Amino acid sequence: MNLGEITTFLGGSLRGDAQCVIVGVAGIAQAAQGYITLYKGKGPVDELLACDAAAVIVKEELSEVDKAQVIVGNPSLAFGKLLALFYTKPFIPKGIMNGAYVGDDVRVSANVTVYPGAYIGDGAAVGDCTTIYPGVYIGENAEIGRDCIIYPNVTIGKDCTIGDRVIIQPGAVIGADGFGYEFDNGRHFKIPQVGRVVVEDDVEIGANATIDRATSGVTLIGTGTKIDNMVQIAHNVTIGKHTLIVAQTGIAGSSKIGDYVVLAGQVGVADHTTVESETQVGAQAGIMGKVKKGAYMGSPAMPHLQFKRSYTLFKRLPEINARLQELEKRVPVDNVRTMLDKNEPFQREE
Repeated sequence: MNLGEITTFLGGSLRGDAQCVIVGVAGIAQAAQGYITLYKGKGPVDELLACDAAAVIVKEELSEVDKAQVIVGNPSLAFGKLLALFYTKPFIPKGIMNGAYVGDDVRVSANVTVYPGAYIGDGAAVGDCTTIYPGVYIGENAEIGRDCIIYPNVTIGKDCTIGDRVIIQPGAVIGADGFGYEFDNGRHFKIPQVGRVVVEDDVEIGANATIDRATSGVTLIGTGTKIDNMVQIAHNVTIGKHTLIVAQTGIAGSSKIGDYVVLAGQVGVADHTTVESETQVGAQAGIMGKVKKGAYMGSPAMPHLQFKRSYTLFKRLPEINARLQELEKRVPVDNVRTMLDKNEPFQREE
């Protein structure tokens, strides 16, 4: 593929030879001769100048760089599109291979790939152009849409529904029992979890993430939402569309997360929390109750700017404490209390 074709594909403009053939796509450190690489516009260009890449994707032309340049509005997005173009293999259906178990009354399209060691329970359904890797368990009456990729050792429980173009990374568990108990006569009585999980279209679920089935009703993951590795989503949670949930976040039961929300790494969400759409929550924050649209940090979380001011003060606490102790040495505590009560100015004792 030449640079002219690549530039047209990306909708950019080109400085350089349109006939230059590109054989691969890689980061600056890995780019070899004939490759195209990415410069994000941050930091010096020394590494870029030293690399062997034939061309570079940039946001603005770099006059000091003697390489062909494809100029686009969003270089990182363009780089991702080229990675997909060069390295994503077209789907070729291999059918249901020997060693895969398929139960009774299963509806599996002819245009699928089901590898040995996969288990598809009675009454389940698998749509066109979907790939089921070894070790996947699909429970009774579960439904998997079209163009999905279910990587090894994923569990999809009974009655759960997975939409179209969903990617589930290795080890994820969809539809395990929710954590529901009531204390009775000195013991924890297990509340049956009889609901299900519904994952809508274009969702990606990271490795070892867990999404619990509802106690009754549905745990819902909205269209286009992306869930990172090792995320826990409890029973009866509703997550809106195109939300990002980063690694090790935990969302407790019956919480409602809006559309286009970002929950950064290790965020904790208390049960029955409601988060408005387009809210951003910083790493390791803890949120509860009704969270209005905005940016939050800290645990318990507070608005971003308030957190920054509070954190600045927190870092100065040892200094402030030392100054307070010095002040107490100069002015007896009883006198300080009296002055505060009378709203009098401090007078230093000689």
